[in-house]
Amino acid sequence: MEALAGASRRPRSLAALRALAGRPDPAARVDALGLSFPTPVGLAAGFDKDADAFEALGALGFGFVEVGTVTGLAQPGNPRPRLFRLKSDRALVNRMGFNNAGADAVAAALAQRRRRPGESVLGINVGKSKVVALDDAIADYELSVRALAPFADYLVVNVSSPNTPSLRDLQTTEQLKPLLLCVQNAAREAAGRRRPPAILVKIAPDLTDAQVDAVADLALEIDLDGIVAVNTTTSREHLRSSAAEIEQAGEGGLSGAPLKQRATTVLERLYRRVGGNLVLVSVGGIEDADDAWKRICAGATLVQLYTALVYGGPSLPALLASGVAARARAAGYSRVQDAVGSAVG
Repeated sequence: MEALAGASRRPRSLAALRALAGRPDPAARVDALGLSFPTPVGLAAGFDKDADAFEALGALGFGFVEVGTVTGLAQPGNPRPRLFRLKSDRALVNRMGFNNAGADAVAAALAQRRRRPGESVLGINVGKSKVVALDDAIADYELSVRALAPFADYLVVNVSSPNTPSLRDLQTTEQLKPLLLCVQNAAREAAGRRRPPAILVKIAPDLTDAQVDAVADLALEIDLDGIVAVNTTTSREHLRSSAAEIEQAGEGGLSGAPLKQRATTVLERLYRRVGGNLVLVSVGGIEDADDAWKRICAGATLVQLYTALVYGGPSLPALLASGVAARARAAGYSRVQDAVGSAVG
């Protein structure tokens, strides 16, 4: 991260990274959320917590980079160690706890950055400060949104991390509706003359099917722009790692290959519910171009990586982007975007 942050401030370093990644295939370009994404392959939130390195990460071949999670108040996160590999499962367990510098500090840093034409899209993921009571969550999210909306191409409301106490309670429609309405209004006001950022909500894989349907219906009702599905899971079922390894990793959110099936199931359910009326961003267990292509055909306009980048290395985003473009052409599509939802009956 230190190297990527340094490269983000050096035009020659960024140019070198872009040369290594190669130019995106034109067939990979996606138009969504009022934005043009060079590729549908993005980096999920949690990697670049404070927007230190999004330029370099984009230069590696990501079509969009989602920074954060950013909270209204600065916070150190949970005690270390708090991030573990389950190598047999190609998975991670994290209990980071939204460690970040706070919305004002991240906004001040972004104000000093010059966005260049052709760079990847910038998303900002916002969450609840740990010390803020659930009853005061709306005001806390509003604080972050007002600070960060002027710099975001899109904003994601994170109500699904398992590492902030009671956060997932905000996924009930009774709690979620007033929160999202407030975020929408705050983003419009904070954007000023600039186009307001698109607003999406990120949900957990541990929701029941009925709860997934309820969030989808709410998103349509209030004209939300999209849904990011899914966050990490608290489940430890069907893992290959030994009981000792799982116990050593401890509590926290599980990400990576074990999420593949549930993430796909939630995506297909959402697509059947909302069709093309919302942008669906699929994340969880995407490891290669076949995985990414299957998610697109299952209804995802965009896909995100996190754990796969840890295991696959920095060449992965460019390989996935070129891979899905090749698969689109082989299937008879001129653009990847034309295949969205093609496999959903």
